[in-house]
Amino acid sequence: MTGADGRRPIVVGVDPDPSRRLALGWGADEADRRGVPLRLVHAQGLPTGGYRSGEVRPSWEEWNESLHGGGGQVLKEAVAFVESRRPTLEVSTLLAEGEPAWVLREEARGAALVVVGTRHLRKGRELFTSASVALPLTAHAPCPVAVVPEAEHATQQPAYLVVGVDGSPRSAAAVDFAFEEAALRGALLRAVYVWHPPRLGLLDEDAEVQECRRVLSETVAGRIAMHPGVELRHEVVRGHPVQVLTEASEHALGLVVGTRGHGGFTGMLLGSVSQGVLHHARCPVITVPA
Repeated sequence: MTGADGRRPIVVGVDPDPSRRLALGWGADEADRRGVPLRLVHAQGLPTGGYRSGEVRPSWEEWNESLHGGGGQVLKEAVAFVESRRPTLEVSTLLAEGEPAWVLREEARGAALVVVGTRHLRKGRELFTSASVALPLTAHAPCPVAVVPEAEHATQQPAYLVVGVDGSPRSAAAVDFAFEEAALRGALLRAVYVWHPPRLGLLDEDAEVQECRRVLSETVAGRIAMHPGVELRHEVVRGHPVQVLTEASEHALGLVVGTRGHGGFTGMLLGSVSQGVLHHARCPVITVPA
C-alpha cells in the first residue's frame, strides 16, 4: 500500500526459515537506497493444503491460532533482522491468510518493487512447481519483481548491472528501471542485445547485426541524458538470449529483463527468456512489466 506521503514501499515476502535471509537483506538495502518504507509480508496458505488423504486436519481455530502465533514470530524475527541491518528504515508488517503468490500480487498494486527469494533445486523443482511463488508472481505482478537466489554469488569490480534489450515496449521499461538502479548503486550498466540467428540463415547477416545495433542505440539514447552519471556499455551478442544473458550476468549485481505479464491468474504468460533467466541466473533477477 502507498504511504500517506505518497512513497511506494519495497515489499518483501518473508520466508519462515530464519536461515534464508538474503532476499530480506536485499530488500532492506534497496528500500534504504531509495528512501522508501519496507513492508514485510508473511502469508500462510489454506489449512486444507499439505495434508495426506485420511489425515485429520486441524480445526479452523487451531489453524488460525497457529498462523498468528508462528507467523507473528516469523515477522518479529524478520523485523529484528532488518533493524540490526538498517536501523533507520521505516518498517511495517502484514500477516496474511492465503497463498503467498496471490497475497504478494495484491500487495504489489501499491508497491515500488516486490522482493522474493528462491533456492535453485535439482531440475528447478522449487521455482517451477505449482506451489512456487516466484514464477506466478513475476508473471502477474503490476510492478517490478526481484527474485533473489538464496546462494551467495561473487560480484566483480567495477560493479555492474545487466539489462536485456530487444526493442519492445517491455524492453524499454526494463531499460528505464536498469538505468535508475545503476544510478542508485553507482554501478556500470551493460545493455545487451542478443541476436539469435534463424535456423535457415540470412542472406545478409552483417545488415541484420547493424539493425540490432541501431535498435539498441536508440533504446538507450534518451536514458543516457537522464542519467549522466551512469557509465554505459552496449553490446550486440550472437547466441541464445537465455544463455547469453545468464553468462553476461554471472558476476553482476543483478539482471534486469522485461516481461509481458498477464492479467489474472489463469493462463500464465511470462515469456521464455524471462522464465529461462529466472531458472538459470545465479544473481538477483528483476523482471519489469511493460
